[in-house]
Amino acid sequence: MKKINIAIDGWSSCGKSTMARQLANALNYIFIDSGAMYRAIALYFIQQRINLDDHLAIEKGLEQISLSFQKNIQTGNNEIWMNGENVEQLIREMEVASKVSDVAAIKAVRAFAVAQQQAMGQQKGIVMDGRDIGTVVFPNAELKLFVTADPAIRLERRYQELLQTNPAIIREEVAANLQQRDLMDSTRAHSPLKQADDALVLDNTNLDRAQQFELAMKWAMEKIN
Repeated sequence: MKKINIAIDGWSSCGKSTMARQLANALNYIFIDSGAMYRAIALYFIQQRINLDDHLAIEKGLEQISLSFQKNIQTGNNEIWMNGENVEQLIREMEVASKVSDVAAIKAVRAFAVAQQQAMGQQKGIVMDGRDIGTVVFPNAELKLFVTADPAIRLERRYQELLQTNPAIIREEVAANLQQRDLMDSTRAHSPLKQADDALVLDNTNLDRAQQFELAMKWAMEKIN
């Protein structure tokens, strides 16, 4: 059976990563969470107190970052490691969420991440989700999906997710963060969030995870066969 690359783009909190993991597991492909890569870079900049207006500091900082994905034996999920440390949980904090769109909008950061992502995809058999996967990272991907959902549904999903680790989280704070990320992701100068011309739209407003996966898997098998 031939292997293909699957590019999944879409708005925040649409369940892209969940679906991407499901597809990768079902197809025995490698799942790459591009968003986790940008979150890890943002975490490093926060830890090192790098000024996002200091281009020289950013470039020097990027030279010190080593990113990789390793499978968690207990969960079976690929988790991101930065400079020898598992940062999967740290990158999910609100402080990182509030900075990641600013960091991802920086041209040098995107060039750094995209180069690594494209190298990962050369052998095919990759499922990657993000904002510019079908338009910039894998413009020749055999299957491109653009995932969307009603904003109110996205807010509720993100709020419930954050409640698991932060019971004190305020819904209005989550709503403001989502709105800020949507605006920045879709209007940034470098590789903005945009639906590829040949992408299939998957609106999961009224779909549960199983239904979403079933539809995406159907499309994947059509391309593979």
